[in-house]
Amino acid sequence: SNRELEQFAYVASHDLQEPLRAIVGFLQLLQSRYEDKVDEKGKHYIDRTVKAAHRMQTMIRELLTLSRVNSKEPKFLQTDLNSLVRDVLDNLQTMLQEKNAEVACEVLPSLSVDESQIRNLFQNLLVNGLRYNESARPRVDIGFQELDDSYRFRVQDNGIGILPQFHQRIFMVFQRLHTDREYPGTGLGLALCKRIVERHGGTIWVESNTTGGSVFYFTLPKNIRQL
Repeated sequence: SNRELEQFAYVASHDLQEPLRAIVGFLQLLQSRYEDKVDEKGKHYIDRTVKAAHRMQTMIRELLTLSRVNSKEPKFLQTDLNSLVRDVLDNLQTMLQEKNAEVACEVLPSLSVDESQIRNLFQNLLVNGLRYNESARPRVDIGFQELDDSYRFRVQDNGIGILPQFHQRIFMVFQRLHTDREYPGTGLGLALCKRIVERHGGTIWVESNTTGGSVFYFTLPKNIRQL
């Protein structure tokens, strides 16, 4: 069943963390203590292994987050989304500075949501708009529109864009459109976004921006009930 698969994913990702930490630790010891005993080719191999292990750590961490979203009941609390987005931007300061990027955000409503999950949602969408962006001045705009019984949010970027034939595929687990060398990532971020929105009773989709880049839309009900 789906619940058994979710439980397996949670246990597997949780239990993999400790041995992987040990692997990374020993590899870093090799790097620091035996640097003068390894030739350049050996150093290159160790460096690549460390990077691969770090990537696996990131994948396991995100898989664990996805499992928790699937298995734990959301805790809906009235949340100021403006404050939440400010927190996300604080977390992304280094990336914003490195990319010379700007983020513009409309005044957002307060809404009953699972704060941790919605923070994850905005962070993943913002990172997506900044990472897949070759513009000299990357820009992400956040806005919303009030509908009858929900809010429709918009996260718009001026990045490389997504071809229409991939608009659904990108929300599937481990689906990537680029190699890790082109753009680092795990293929879990947008799958996590989709599950978070669904757990809140909404929908998420992407459209191509007429001026280049992508526009991610998602809806959140005004009156969220336990789902």
